[in-house]
Amino acid sequence: MAKKYTVGVYYFPNYHVDPRNEKKHGIGWTEWELMKTARPRFDGHRQPRVPLWGYEDEADPLVMEKKIDAAADHGVDYWLFDWYWYDDGPFLNRCLDEGYMQAQNNERVKFCCHWANHHWINLHPAKHNDPRMTDYSGTITSQTFDEMTSFIVENYFKHPSHFNVEGCPYFSIYDLTRLLESFGGVKETRRALAAFRSKTQAAGFPDLHLNAVVWGNTVLPGEEIIADPAQLVKDLGFSSVTSYVWIHHVAMPDFPLTDYMWVCDQYLAYWDKAEQTFDLPYIPNATMGWDSSPRTVQSDRFELVGYPFTPIMAENTPERFHEALLKIRTRMDQRTGSTLPTMNINAWNEWTEGSYLEPDTEYGMGYLEAIRDVFGYNTEGCD
Repeated sequence: MAKKYTVGVYYFPNYHVDPRNEKKHGIGWTEWELMKTARPRFDGHRQPRVPLWGYEDEADPLVMEKKIDAAADHGVDYWLFDWYWYDDGPFLNRCLDEGYMQAQNNERVKFCCHWANHHWINLHPAKHNDPRMTDYSGTITSQTFDEMTSFIVENYFKHPSHFNVEGCPYFSIYDLTRLLESFGGVKETRRALAAFRSKTQAAGFPDLHLNAVVWGNTVLPGEEIIADPAQLVKDLGFSSVTSYVWIHHVAMPDFPLTDYMWVCDQYLAYWDKAEQTFDLPYIPNATMGWDSSPRTVQSDRFELVGYPFTPIMAENTPERFHEALLKIRTRMDQRTGSTLPTMNINAWNEWTEGSYLEPDTEYGMGYLEAIRDVFGYNTEGCD
């Protein structure tokens, strides 16, 4: 199938050793430890989910080379790495800096940063009804932002495999509330983003493509809803908007299981609303599934008491994921006006949230095959 659209996939890099995690959880800890202990919490619950490739170290370039080949061979064009930088420096960066960037085949799948500037909450695992304490604040100083963006321009934007839109490096921001808090208001935030844009242009790029993740429902503890996101992203000078996961727009009504295709159809209704609300291009999202129960203490009662004790998407088989992708592809084909020929998927490896494309022992490569069958497999850039 000829490639018509560019497919991006969010990548969550918590499956390698990081000094912060070791200090908190012990030597050698990664989020794989939660998957190893996951158990069924009710009749019919599909846990544990077991990775077909084993519990691999994503900071190993040889491991990353296998991931890159699998992604490229099945129609994934770029990864949006969840990327963390706090006032005291980076977090979970070894996957990108040592794994991906040292992989010999990284030209096959491009990359960009999805700045996950939310508070990092202690929920690995979370205990039933315990307060969700903040380990690292997503609110940063202007000096940190200046240092961070200089690092991004020099180390990422200039990399030959960086994902660009019409020659402009793509950079996505997750939490608009934390962004505003970092600078004190709209005017100050716009000024900081403009300085980031100027750095990018000074490095030889025509512009910076700034993307905002927006939502109507909160997921993580501490998230807040922006009253008028359409006006805000316009005021701040963003280039496009998108979504991270369907449940940011769809409240799952049935616990413990809500039907996957019902959630899909509700998201499609939101997509209609988003295109009417935002003056900027909206990049559609597909979500593979949702089950955050591995992030809970497995001996606790599994009740609806807030993230990660949440409803689970039921029957998100590769066949139904294929059906959802077809619906999205059809709607993209029907769009008119100024839009971007790209979409994104949650997620490559959100194993502990039940949203992953990497092969497991139950369905193998089925989810990746669905992408290939719907969107094609010839990797092309968006430059």
